[in-house]
Amino acid sequence: MFNASYRVAVNIEWTSKCNALCSMCPRDLIERPQLMLADTWHSILQRLQSKEIFRVVLAGYGEATTHPRFFDFIDALRAHPVRFDMVSNGHLLDEDKLRHLDGAIDLLIVSFSSIDPQIYSRVHVNLDQARVMANLQTAQRVLKHTRLAISLTPMPECLDSLPDTIAWLQAQGINTLTMSPTLYNRGGTLTEHELASEKLRQMIQRYGLRSQEFDFIPSAGDIAKQWCANRFKCVPRNVDLFIAASGDYLYCYNDVAHKHPIGHVAHDSVRDILARREAMAHIPSLCDGCNMRERYGAAELLRGGINYLRSRAGASP
Repeated sequence: MFNASYRVAVNIEWTSKCNALCSMCPRDLIERPQLMLADTWHSILQRLQSKEIFRVVLAGYGEATTHPRFFDFIDALRAHPVRFDMVSNGHLLDEDKLRHLDGAIDLLIVSFSSIDPQIYSRVHVNLDQARVMANLQTAQRVLKHTRLAISLTPMPECLDSLPDTIAWLQAQGINTLTMSPTLYNRGGTLTEHELASEKLRQMIQRYGLRSQEFDFIPSAGDIAKQWCANRFKCVPRNVDLFIAASGDYLYCYNDVAHKHPIGHVAHDSVRDILARREAMAHIPSLCDGCNMRERYGAAELLRGGINYLRSRAGASP
């Protein structure tokens, strides 16, 4: 019998539209970008239960701050018991938005590639670096209850300028700096970019960054329950549930094209969807080219677990 007693993270996409054309994001696979409707957002909030979900990340494949009902959507989540975080490219994070989300969002994560203007313009295409940097300074000044973090882009062209980028951020008082130890191959769409996780982990350790993989571990017990409950041993798939702007639950967050819905928030609970997904095999067109499949074997889980415990014993996130 399926056991859905473990908790998961939920990635929610207010919009699949974006004001950027970032080089690492295969947005061209999204055929019909759309905005989430208010009724869908309220249905989602009713589905989110703290006993099943330890963290909600407002992200997806669009930019949440572009949603025309941004302020209303923030207000709707204020009284909810589940923790909400938000990922943004920072371009539209003006003082009004920052003050409005302060306290409603637990952790605001801004993606930032490089202090070098040329590198930034090649990676964060269509964004104004100076405007983003000014918004980061404003955020550091006005946020009193929401924590500010930076997601440093692990693209090869960003790494040479990484020390200078870190130095500028720390000079602004921004010290929660994170990086993923894996350059996600988004279901096979970034095959030209190969960067070993071991090298990225070394850089994370060298510069005292926080590994983003730890942000999806609610507890060692939850990971153990997840591992035992799922026959398909893909930890990234199994610990994260993606809800698209349409209200569809997707099979995996690496389904960039949104072609594999497995239910809808109007009809299906999170528990129903976890049970349904557990009964499904891998999807060859989505999984076979993905570098996250079988990413965490026994040795990798042990190594990650040790690093996780060290991070918990060291500094708070």
